[in-house]
Amino acid sequence: MTRASTTTDRPAAPRPHRVAVIAAPPASMFNLAVPDMLFTKVEVDGAPGYEVELCTPDPGVVATSGGADLVIRHGLDAVERADTVIVAGTGAKERPDPRILAALREAARAGKRVASICTGAFVLAEAGLLDGRQATTYWAYTAELGERYPSVVLKPDVLFVQDGSVLTSSGYAAGIDLTLHLIRTDYGAAVANTVARLALVAPVRCGGQTQFTSTPLPPETGTSFADTRAWAMTRLDQPLTLGDLARHAAVSVRTLTRRFHAETGLSPLQWLLHQRVERARELLETTHLPVEQVARASGLGTADSLRQHLLRRVGLTPSDYRATFSRLVAV
Repeated sequence: MTRASTTTDRPAAPRPHRVAVIAAPPASMFNLAVPDMLFTKVEVDGAPGYEVELCTPDPGVVATSGGADLVIRHGLDAVERADTVIVAGTGAKERPDPRILAALREAARAGKRVASICTGAFVLAEAGLLDGRQATTYWAYTAELGERYPSVVLKPDVLFVQDGSVLTSSGYAAGIDLTLHLIRTDYGAAVANTVARLALVAPVRCGGQTQFTSTPLPPETGTSFADTRAWAMTRLDQPLTLGDLARHAAVSVRTLTRRFHAETGLSPLQWLLHQRVERARELLETTHLPVEQVARASGLGTADSLRQHLLRRVGLTPSDYRATFSRLVAV
């Protein structure tokens, strides 16, 4: 006799990706809030994509770098449950709690993904997780990081850097870029860009963008190229040139190149390429378009060109990328 199907017969939903965010006192409230805010906005097939736990060696009231007190309920056992471990920025760059260092070393031995935001890089370095690896931190502290930990391959001017399973970001808003990069790595560009829109932050920026520039930014009513970038975003399928961008902005090519880099940290053509690869990734994830059409629609020209750029950016061919991140039913 066949029994009736019940809800218990349905396949269980995939387990959310677990993230432990370590607060090393005195903790940065902003650095703690960023991953919690962005990860919890991720939904995959109607279910949460992440489960976030803020943790600290001694649960309870934790001092912050701003002088306020923060209540954190979880201890470092959250690190054992996590798939990804993030050390938030801390006002204490010296002598991190040995319990945090031990938890980080064990997480690395277990093959977990480990990351830091801002001065959290000092904690990773003290744990020995940055030895021989490329890493960054907030620009004001890069010299100190390099002096104290000479085995770190310092990248002082980037927003974030990934070296294997270890990631570090510079300060403040770069934590947003790092978190969106992690979401994109786990769930694809379309999900990451949706989260960026929900949080009213900039779309995913590449980690190689500079942290800052010594050139003053133009006033909002002056020579900002935001309108030109928005115009180009609607024409990624077209063969845009520096001349096209300069004509739209009503400036010379030389001025465009100088001011564009000051605003974005990238040259106009580097920025265009980044946006085209991002468009291609979204199309691979959200449509059944053949790869040739994806390449043309994103302005990358041919399937071979798309393949080369995607391999360089994410290490996957277009077909492998689609198989990994597409949420569409196969046709």
